[in-house]
Amino acid sequence: MTIFKHRFHTFLVSALLSSVAALSWAHEEMPKSAHNEHNAHSAVKEQKAWGIGGDANAATRTVTLTMDDSMRFTPSKLSFKQGETVRFVIQNKGQLLHEMVIGTREELDAHAAMMVKFPNMAHDEPYMAHVSAGQSGGVVWTFNRPGDFEFACLIAGHYQAGMVGTISVSPR
Repeated sequence: MTIFKHRFHTFLVSALLSSVAALSWAHEEMPKSAHNEHNAHSAVKEQKAWGIGGDANAATRTVTLTMDDSMRFTPSKLSFKQGETVRFVIQNKGQLLHEMVIGTREELDAHAAMMVKFPNMAHDEPYMAHVSAGQSGGVVWTFNRPGDFEFACLIAGHYQAGMVGTISVSPR
């Protein structure tokens, strides 16, 4: 009986260590935004092709965006000058959860595909905001790179229904 208990204990310890290693590996393979579910306030300002997270005190302009269950943003076309820091006030006038995510078409396409696979994926990046029905959210962004970009709601089905807007950033 003692040998059996020893082998069973060894088996349990081995199984537990394997499980912990697998969970650790799986966590490391999660998309960055899923990591942020565990680090809710750890969003780091990172240079992106479409700009970098801005400081609210440096905002030179405030733009109010509304979104609703018709799967549209109002306004849907925005223009800025390179170097502008913009405070977005994002109002959800619908009954469903919506979000605003800024990026390139390629980035948004890739993220939208991930959202279809992982619909409960958490978000905590400076260029995105989840906004519950009837609520408001915000993003402060510095458009320090010229170009044509987009913003979208990447909740599964919303992007595919056309919930997208455009951003044009003109050079200084």
